[in-house]
Amino acid sequence: MKIQEIGFSEWDTVLPTTGITVFHTAAALRVLDRHAVGELRLLGGFKGSQPVGLIPVFVRDKSVAKFVFSPPLGFGIRRLGPILFPTSPKQSKQEQVNREFMSGVLEELEGSVPTLYFISCSTAYTDPRPSRWEGLDFEPLFTYQLDLTGRTRDDLLASFSKSLRREIRHGGETELSVDRRGVDEAKQVYETTRKRFEDQGLNLRISWEYMRDLLYSLDDRARVYTAEDPDGDFLGGITVLYADDTAYFWKGGTRSSYDGISVNSLIHWRILTDILEDPALESVGQYDLYTANNERLTRYKSKFGGSLEPYYRIESSSVPMTVAKALYRTVSFNPTLSKWV
Repeated sequence: MKIQEIGFSEWDTVLPTTGITVFHTAAALRVLDRHAVGELRLLGGFKGSQPVGLIPVFVRDKSVAKFVFSPPLGFGIRRLGPILFPTSPKQSKQEQVNREFMSGVLEELEGSVPTLYFISCSTAYTDPRPSRWEGLDFEPLFTYQLDLTGRTRDDLLASFSKSLRREIRHGGETELSVDRRGVDEAKQVYETTRKRFEDQGLNLRISWEYMRDLLYSLDDRARVYTAEDPDGDFLGGITVLYADDTAYFWKGGTRSSYDGISVNSLIHWRILTDILEDPALESVGQYDLYTANNERLTRYKSKFGGSLEPYYRIESSSVPMTVAKALYRTVSFNPTLSKWV
């Protein structure tokens, strides 16, 4: 297997339509290339002219170490990492391709100084063992995914918890409105989220400029939904990103209520019914609720009846990796610091 770097045009040509996240698309990667610290390298594994694996990585070379990230930290991306092509139905062949691809990628990225890796994989990448055989560590994390293939409104609603069904039915009897909006309205979603973080003593890492550029670049792969009361006052909003087969709950979703109803429940319901009924979203067969790792948040997300799906985080072990991640997050949004580290 040959590992080689390819450009955006070839990346778009060979990228499969299933088993990828929206951040694997060239449109999203171009935005990350402009905003993230480090050099974006688009690596492909080829047997002859046939692509068998892809991975986008952000590389930062320093005198003491090389840092390799997929995804880059601090940009609201939970999963990126490797893509493997279905080259054979045989398990032994699939494992061979996986081993050779990961081994080849790590060899391509090794340098004269220690290399530190942080790779968070998509749910489609189900076998992280080769990374351990190459000296890295991995751990499972989780997300909820709702299967929407062949579903109807009634069927989907019936799969929700009793309390969630009650909220959605009650919401339909109120004058609250949930509508699809443009990118300009996403600024309200961003500011509400930022304020929520500040109230909790946290810092929203992503910048509005990055979020705006991403939504514009993704075009019809991104949608913004907001809820308003009868007076037209903003109550909440959610941004959704779309791969060919999966819709991803991304930013927004700060907690708010109207007439005793969770505003988020009504926004999610509108997103889901659009996926079921909008011809433009015909290829989308599931809705990903971003993560299922926070105990408090999972109590709400589990009400939608999605399946619990694992994904894997691969990284170098030891204290230096912890320090590297913290440093990378810091310099990603501080151009003054980035030239010194």
